[in-house]
Amino acid sequence: MNLTLQEILRAYLVGYIYWMAIAMGCTAVLMLHHLTSGWWGYPIRRMMEAGSRMFGLMAVLFLPILAGMWKGILYPWNPAPAELLDNPNYKFKMAYLTPQNFTIRAVIYFVVLLILSYFLNKWSREQDATDDLATDVALKDRMVAISGPGIIAWGLVLTFAMIDWVMSLEPKWFSTIYGMIFMIVGVLTAMSFMIFNLRRMSNREPFRDSITPQQYNDLGNLMLAFTMLWAYLNFSQYLIIWAGNMKDEIPWYMSRSMGPWTKIAVVLIVLHFALPFLLLLQRNVKRRVERLSRVAAMMLVLSMVDVYWLIVPAYQPDRILVSQFLLVIVFLVLIGAIWVTIYFWQLKRMPLLPLHDPRFEGALHHEHGD
Repeated sequence: MNLTLQEILRAYLVGYIYWMAIAMGCTAVLMLHHLTSGWWGYPIRRMMEAGSRMFGLMAVLFLPILAGMWKGILYPWNPAPAELLDNPNYKFKMAYLTPQNFTIRAVIYFVVLLILSYFLNKWSREQDATDDLATDVALKDRMVAISGPGIIAWGLVLTFAMIDWVMSLEPKWFSTIYGMIFMIVGVLTAMSFMIFNLRRMSNREPFRDSITPQQYNDLGNLMLAFTMLWAYLNFSQYLIIWAGNMKDEIPWYMSRSMGPWTKIAVVLIVLHFALPFLLLLQRNVKRRVERLSRVAAMMLVLSMVDVYWLIVPAYQPDRILVSQFLLVIVFLVLIGAIWVTIYFWQLKRMPLLPLHDPRFEGALHHEHGD
């Protein structure tokens, strides 16, 4: 099997986007938890914070993608083809999609994400270190205050990053819903990852006596909501593009809904939406972590398939190459091994449950009758 550098980088991109989506999702769920002060976030807050500290690693792992872009072997707009340069409909795109602008925007994305991660984790760490109620409340208020604008900044960063890193693989195509689809992919995958981890630790201290079936039920409800939103956004994008019947938009779905990619589309409809939707409607699934974690594990795998389906047809619209598929698996596992190793190292750096968050201390005392 003779693989070119271009094929290797294409497979690498799939693995990178999947694991980047989990880090992005962890950060979004963390800020959502601070904004809502939901009791559901108590058992997974440290997991979310550890995931939000992965952007330093992801910035380093982004370098091969950046190098592939500069070398002109990863993105079709570099060098810009004459058919796009000479077409007035694409002049703005070609001014936007330049190596210099791509690099500057990527730096901005990571700077914003690292700043959000730094302050959310810094104040959480300080909250653990103090037992003064006034200080704890002030730190909680800071985390809430940054999460409001932070989740807006997160949405903008993810949207523009996915336009740059994924949508520009097909520079003629565009969708106004595309960034939102990746938002939900990231959040749903992150939720699945954390629930799967929670199952591993649910019988250990300090989780054994701190988590109730209602909290598992709430996490399952969140998974159900994001599963439904994933289906809604994907169907909305399909309906809008198909109804519009524009020559620049239709080919994206033609390649993904006809030929060999049709089977993957059907798998996603059935296993990424229909089956988990039916399972997560049942309370006896959501209130038992063993059953809920099985659904989460399935969603982790199906999200890999989803990212694969979103990216690879841009290179191979009429076929699925076994060699390329296996290479994608290799990079999903390789990047995943690095990501998970550093993630659990980060997870061990702080107590597994928040120590002095005033939102939880009263609830804990009430729950255990202290």
